[in-house]
Amino acid sequence: MEIFSTFLWITAIAGGYLLGSVHFCRIIPLAVFKKDICKISGDKNPGAANVFLKFGWKMGLLCLSLDVAKGFIPVFIAVKYLEYDGFLFTLAMLAPVTGHAFSVFYGFKGGKCIAGIFGEMIALLWISPVGLLLAGLYIFFSTAVKINPNRKRSILTFSIFSFSSLILEIFLSQIYVGLGCMLVSFISIFKHLINKDDAC
Repeated sequence: MEIFSTFLWITAIAGGYLLGSVHFCRIIPLAVFKKDICKISGDKNPGAANVFLKFGWKMGLLCLSLDVAKGFIPVFIAVKYLEYDGFLFTLAMLAPVTGHAFSVFYGFKGGKCIAGIFGEMIALLWISPVGLLLAGLYIFFSTAVKINPNRKRSILTFSIFSFSSLILEIFLSQIYVGLGCMLVSFISIFKHLINKDDAC
């Protein structure tokens, strides 16, 4: 049983990083349309929003689903079959987001991680409502108090979420979940802040 748990942790962490490093939003449009999303998008970001803009909703939905799955699968493995009361769980949350932001396949460059983080939040619904907090913040700053452009909205959203999620998870006695939420938020904030030419 211990060997199986070790295998699952390796799958969730190392496998999660490698899966996160695969930029579906770049690979699939390049294979289908022979166009590199990083070269034709304004912010040079290999993200689903650019795929929607450049290639339409069908391709955008496919790439978005795969980016969400990158975050969902490793965290779901950890939630469902492992323990979430240790630092290994935090690493399982960090792995796919770090992979997407600093891909081993693209010279340790990458995207802004929003879809992958939401994938993780969906997986966390089995143990925590913290994903609803993130979704609520995005909705609030998109409708009630409109923050534009999207870059500033995401920076503000993840800045608030990073600490509020940690407080919530401490209250729920799931500090390592909260730590994971805070750290993936920091990665996304960093990727939104750095020069846009670093994306691809």
